[in-house]
Amino acid sequence: MKRLSASILLLSVAALVAAAPAVARDAGKAGTEMVAVAPQYDTTHVYVAPDDVDKFVSSFLTTFGGQSTKQVVATVTPTPSSTTSQLLQTPVGTVSLFGFKTPVPYPFGAERNGYLVSDIDVAIKAARAAGADVIVTTFPDPIGRDAVIQWPGGVNMQIYWHTTKPNYAAFEKIPENRVYVSADRADAFVRSFLAFSRGKVVSQTAKAPGIEIGKAGQTYKRIRIESAFGKMVVLVTDGQLPYPYGRETTGYEVADLDATLAKAKSAGATVLVEPYTSEGRSAAIVQFPGGYIAEIHATPSKHAARAEQQSLERALK
Repeated sequence: MKRLSASILLLSVAALVAAAPAVARDAGKAGTEMVAVAPQYDTTHVYVAPDDVDKFVSSFLTTFGGQSTKQVVATVTPTPSSTTSQLLQTPVGTVSLFGFKTPVPYPFGAERNGYLVSDIDVAIKAARAAGADVIVTTFPDPIGRDAVIQWPGGVNMQIYWHTTKPNYAAFEKIPENRVYVSADRADAFVRSFLAFSRGKVVSQTAKAPGIEIGKAGQTYKRIRIESAFGKMVVLVTDGQLPYPYGRETTGYEVADLDATLAKAKSAGATVLVEPYTSEGRSAAIVQFPGGYIAEIHATPSKHAARAEQQSLERALK
């Protein structure tokens, strides 16, 4: 009898072990549905006073090129409100611009950007499964449905779905979503966002140059992520940041930083952080009319980077 019981127990354990991988595979598959569409459907949300809308549009488009959709007045929140709304589409990034004529309902204005998803109900389920909080449940807007989610670390994003499938041109250069988080929540944020986006970490360093966050001579942790939503850089800091670091939510890549800054200044933008170079990347931070703050950067071509490395190696010999 003891031998029979032991045999039954072993068979039961073997069955459970054999079944476990299948359950894990199914759970992973169920929680990682691909809901991202493409990087050109990531829009940075910018809120300015109504009187600053036209000045911002002119300055932003002069700086980066592109065009604006027709301005409309609409309710884009689930509770009563009124705002001007338009999309500024440039080769290096898109802005959803709002000029609220009424007070802005909570928590709108704190979401950094909007990601288009292929199915908002599936996206909500996937976000929750990945560890996000849904802080504004799904609601209709004039052209589709939206929701606002919050990732570990307090990072707010809007996800949206359009009734009529949009068709935007691909970016010439994909902008980066710049996310500042604490060391306490960085791992949880990265783990959750990777599960939701099905993205990957393309680089990670625990000792990135502090000049990139206004703290020359120090270091910080930097993680770069890429997914079908676009690019993201996670900046893990102690929160003791000089102005304006942490205020810039998007970094725009351009071919010529100096030329772009000249256009920006001629169009009324202010350079808050003068150009600097770190690990081959030149960057600056500007503020556009209306208060929107953005990082702008340029990276050398592979040929230029290789030539610079070879020159450095020769100098060190």
